[in-house]
Amino acid sequence: MAAFAREKIAPYAAQMDREGEFAPEVHRALADLGLWGAIIPKAYGGLELDTTAYAILVEEIARACGSTCLMVAAHCSLGCYPIIAFGNDAQKQKYLPRAAKGELIAFALTEPGAGSDAGATKTKAERQADGSWILNGTKCWCTNATRAFAHVITARIDDTPGVKSISSFILERGMKGFATGKKEDKMGLRGSDTAFLHFDDVRITDLQRLGEVGQGFKQFMITLDGGRISIGAMGVGLAQGALDVALKYAAEHKDGAVPIVAHQAIQFKLADMETQATAARLLVLTAAAMKDAGIPFSKYSAMAKLFASEAGRFCTYQGLQILGADGFGKAYPIERQYRDVKLCEIGEGTSEIQRLVISRELLKELAAR
Repeated sequence: MAAFAREKIAPYAAQMDREGEFAPEVHRALADLGLWGAIIPKAYGGLELDTTAYAILVEEIARACGSTCLMVAAHCSLGCYPIIAFGNDAQKQKYLPRAAKGELIAFALTEPGAGSDAGATKTKAERQADGSWILNGTKCWCTNATRAFAHVITARIDDTPGVKSISSFILERGMKGFATGKKEDKMGLRGSDTAFLHFDDVRITDLQRLGEVGQGFKQFMITLDGGRISIGAMGVGLAQGALDVALKYAAEHKDGAVPIVAHQAIQFKLADMETQATAARLLVLTAAAMKDAGIPFSKYSAMAKLFASEAGRFCTYQGLQILGADGFGKAYPIERQYRDVKLCEIGEGTSEIQRLVISRELLKELAAR
């Protein structure tokens, strides 16, 4: 996987960042290897990787290109997973084979007034006399929004306060009243696709409801538990990518007569980067192994995302310091990695939310003693 990422993805990373477009060559290369179907069951054309193998895959892609990693992770962990876990057989047969071949599925939870508090969802699906639903509302910061052929979304089905009135649905591109907003002009991960979704009297049938009525919020929280492992793996990949750049630069670049790696100050930075990246990787793989073994892993996935995201920030910062002025320009990928990694501390629950999740799990453990 490392060789594939270096040869098929890395050469396009700067171009995608510069142009703000995902390279079709990279999309095809991923499709040829079946990686869009990484977690999709083999019965539907996927690779059916376990969480540990998938985390390693995500890390190696992020090591080469953060934008590509986000596209893959959002498609697999957030778009496909809810259908795999909560969809009926008809829904799986309809959507998963296409997704495995590289047609993207997006996940839409966040709204302009419902970010960290996803339970504040205002998008509404009103039940009609004929059993259909009429959907109105807006979602924002949706990865793969303008490229996806299907979107998994949440909506409130009545005015009852709380999360038990939230259900999830699968929408398809081209439905009347369903529009995608303009792509966001982002600080980092610029090659990935992010936009608003707008629903204006979109009529959907009960066949598009995902799982039981009122279970949407619970489904998405379960989805995010697993998704945090992939974002943690992304943080590790960006950390390792920064270390790769900094180590090679320090060994080759001379300050006077000797390479700068001869200086203890540089050695200490590299040692700290290696330690942070390795510790983050071990925490991510621990959370992945727990998920694969069927062991409750919510606390560990939150810790993995929190630590790996901050380790990624640390390593890209220190790597940029090692390169100095060269790191501030675009001749080296470190400045792109520095911008890209910030999303890991925001997406799929901010670092502050991860700390809340961890502390709540600790209190549950205390109460159970």
